[in-house]
Amino acid sequence: MAPPAFSEDDRHFMRVALSLSKRGLGNVWPNPSVGCVLVSPEGVIVGRGNTRPGGRPHAERVALDIAGKQARGATAYVTLEPCSHFGKSPPCAAGLIEAGVARVVSALTDPDDRVSGRGHKMLSDAGIKVDVGLFSDEARKINEGFLSRIEKGRPFVTLKLASTMDARSATKSGESQWITGSAAREEGHLLRASHDAILVGAKTVLADDPTLTCRLPGRGHHSPVRVILDRLGDVSPSAKLILSADDFPTWLVTADSKLTELSEKFEKTSVKVIAARCAGDHLDLHDVMQKLGDAGLTRVLVETGGNLAAGLLNTQLVDRIIHFVAPSVLGAEGKAMIAELGIEKLSDMPRFTRTSVRSVGEDIAVTYDFKTE
Repeated sequence: MAPPAFSEDDRHFMRVALSLSKRGLGNVWPNPSVGCVLVSPEGVIVGRGNTRPGGRPHAERVALDIAGKQARGATAYVTLEPCSHFGKSPPCAAGLIEAGVARVVSALTDPDDRVSGRGHKMLSDAGIKVDVGLFSDEARKINEGFLSRIEKGRPFVTLKLASTMDARSATKSGESQWITGSAAREEGHLLRASHDAILVGAKTVLADDPTLTCRLPGRGHHSPVRVILDRLGDVSPSAKLILSADDFPTWLVTADSKLTELSEKFEKTSVKVIAARCAGDHLDLHDVMQKLGDAGLTRVLVETGGNLAAGLLNTQLVDRIIHFVAPSVLGAEGKAMIAELGIEKLSDMPRFTRTSVRSVGEDIAVTYDFKTE
């Protein structure tokens, strides 16, 4: 079957829907972040919406409520296939049918087994014209976290790095604040706001006692879940992350053997303790990511020291690296940005594809995606 022919109007309205879908990133998990635009037969937008915080209501429901009776005969532009199953709310496909829309243009088929083409079929069976595939690559990139959780069983993992030009993250004594400038740090907070969770190791908590919140004006409510990997139970109940767990969700992942002990240790706090398997003298990072995916997380930002960064790279769990590089040099005595990987042959190196290079104040930000081929 030949792919549908999309008009310039189709492209315009889908771009609007894609822009709307970005608004939910970081605060709609475990759901995808979807955008929907309803356009009348006269070419006028009569309703628009994006997935609301917590994942409900869905984008289609928001747009339909705004459009009201004007939805009849309209075209719906949706960045992901409308759901077809009953969950906490009725299926969006049924809502579009009931509203009397004439056509649905969706960017992607939802790979979730509960949907996976059933939404499109429900619409088609009701006599609604369905066209799929407009700007599918763009839609897939926006919802890469949700898709990773459905297709791989784990969140999409972004490793944020900051260093000098010679890849040093701190002085020999451990001083690191601040290698990069204020503009790069501000962008780092924007990254936190667009992710479901921020992941650190216990050593980072012990060394820096961070809060890991989004400290941009008006964006504090977008602070992600804080996840600490603490195999041995070294983190103190007096750490800032623990003391602020009432206000910002905080999870601690530990070894199976430590679950009872740490559950009792943090019993009087709001910390959620999760157990994961061990692999030798460290947590099994594949199992950790599986547990985070099972808990609903779709996008995880890693801000940590060199050891955890090396562990994630060695296990091929890093999907993207965002590297902020300062115009400075520390020399060999400075601390390496990434710990030893144990690589003896160049062919064993983790390889990435550079996707962007940008100036951020006096620094530069380089983005790399994992090279799958």
